[in-house]
Amino acid sequence: MASTKESDNASDTPSPKNVYKDPDDGRQRFLLELEFVQCLANPTYIHYLAQNRYFEDEAFIGYLKYLQYWQRPEYIKFIMYPHCLYFLELLQNANFRNAMAHPANKEVAHRQQFFFWKNYRNNRLKFILPKPPPEEVPTPAAAPPQLPLSASNIAMTTAPPASASAPSPRPYGLPSGSALAKNDMRNSGIDRRKRKHERV
Repeated sequence: MASTKESDNASDTPSPKNVYKDPDDGRQRFLLELEFVQCLANPTYIHYLAQNRYFEDEAFIGYLKYLQYWQRPEYIKFIMYPHCLYFLELLQNANFRNAMAHPANKEVAHRQQFFFWKNYRNNRLKFILPKPPPEEVPTPAAAPPQLPLSASNIAMTTAPPASASAPSPRPYGLPSGSALAKNDMRNSGIDRRKRKHERV
């Protein structure tokens, strides 16, 4: 009998022949999990998962919890769409999973994501760039004394008349009333509409 117990214990312990070895050292699994996590950056895909009742499966919820290892620094460097980590964190909440089944909530999430992308750079620069020091307002005691208004003071403060040789504000080289057409596309569409209505 002792020999049967020893043979049972020997079969329970993994031998080098019974251990599973990935042929590619886990590269395929890594790529599949990376692709799935990055798909979570798309609110439409999350809506698809909710509509097809993936979020009702406890095994799938456990898989989402398992995927949180992507937030660690050694893995986060492979993420191209950082919003996927935010949505992965939100998917841990049952209320969010249920809400994403409704198309209106999908649209709200998509719209908010768009506005974040649109304004991210400007909002970030507000906090990164140094603020200029506030300008000092001169105190009334330090202001120069004002002269009483007289005819000589008024003559000194007015600008001299413009000379005839001052450059024109018009572009150089184009005579007034030039025959060159404007390249402004905004006006051409309006003109077409007007011409269309005038024909009728």
